[in-house]
Amino acid sequence: MTSRRPSGVLIAASILDSDLAALGDEIRRAQDAGADRIHLDVMDGHFVPNITFGWKTIEAVRRVATIPFDAHLMISEPGRWADKFIDAGCDSITFHVEADPEHARDALVRIREAGRSAGLSVKPGTPLAALEAYRDLLDIILVMTVEPGFGGQAFMADVADAKLAAARGWLDPEGACEVQVDGGGRAETADVIGRGGTDVIVAGSALYRAADMAAEVERIRSIAGAARAASAPGSASLSAS
Repeated sequence: MTSRRPSGVLIAASILDSDLAALGDEIRRAQDAGADRIHLDVMDGHFVPNITFGWKTIEAVRRVATIPFDAHLMISEPGRWADKFIDAGCDSITFHVEADPEHARDALVRIREAGRSAGLSVKPGTPLAALEAYRDLLDIILVMTVEPGFGGQAFMADVADAKLAAARGWLDPEGACEVQVDGGGRAETADVIGRGGTDVIVAGSALYRAADMAAEVERIRSIAGAARAASAPGSASLSAS
């Protein structure tokens, strides 16, 4: 399943800030509210200072949802565990370029060979140029606009300004990739995110703490979509970001 750039902005509901005691219900709630994907933040307590859940949890809840599962592996050895997340039912798997660059190509190939979308993520301080060696294997670039590890952090607008349009411009000639942004995704940041040409916004606390999740999904999507439609194409160079 090679990812194609969506015509509008998609919303991926991150379960990190959901009620994990009722995870199946929380996934259904996001799906019923109009979220396009379920975003799964997998953390190992080593690559990032937090521990969440693994493939067995994903496998258990996969059957309750009909929308795609989007895994974000914040772990030290993503290549070692990629097959487990494929088997658990993840439709796309993104991991960090900083985690294990020596084995990144092999992991991306295996994810794609399994018919899933493969992506790489960069922390706020990592330049996009770190992705250049893997360009031919990328379906997704995930730009972090917070330091990975915990939900509910403040959005880094300077990172969004520096990286999103640059990533989108670099991918435009390919026409088969998408830019995701993770961290601080909410209505108040949707305009900045949309102007950068973002395709997928990961939103967690903004959705799960909203009085009306469906209204919040639509509000974020609408603001970002309008900004994206009005934005100019980004630069095709990664060197400065």
